[in-house]
Amino acid sequence: MDIMIHLAQGFMSLFQTGAKTFLSWMTDIVPVVLLLLVCMNTLIQLIGENRINRLAGASSKNPLLRYLLLPFLATFMLGNPMSLSMGRFLPEKYKPSYYASAAYFNHTSNGLFPHINPGELFIWMGIAQGIQKLGLNTADLAVRYFLVGLVMNFFAGWVTDFTTKIVERQQNIKLKSKVELD
Repeated sequence: MDIMIHLAQGFMSLFQTGAKTFLSWMTDIVPVVLLLLVCMNTLIQLIGENRINRLAGASSKNPLLRYLLLPFLATFMLGNPMSLSMGRFLPEKYKPSYYASAAYFNHTSNGLFPHINPGELFIWMGIAQGIQKLGLNTADLAVRYFLVGLVMNFFAGWVTDFTTKIVERQQNIKLKSKVELD
């Protein structure tokens, strides 16, 4: 009988912990993301959606701009997860690749720019603590992680381009390769 009571209490404790976590998100991350959305949409309205579409269209013509500069700027300015929303301005054909590249940037830029992905900062801090115990400089690690990240994030986008083409052929579809302006 005690085992049944213990299991029932453990089961309820699981949901109570989930509820506490959910409430902490509602007071921590959700308002930040909501305000970032408002800020981004305000900037888009001030600049003009057509101008941003033209910029994204111009960026989509060059893989270096598409998978290196645009995702880095978006992650630096907007952080995780808002940087992923900048892909909405790219043509359909490049959205999966942009997402792949920007998602990686949210991780590999954390050592130099902790504001990008503060939810994962504990991972960086754990690695940095090990590096410090070895007597090495964490700044060197952060710069190397960032530089390797630049290259690998670009390749993540580029490789996703190839896999998207394979899926297009396999599914017999053609994704739009130009941004349509209103």
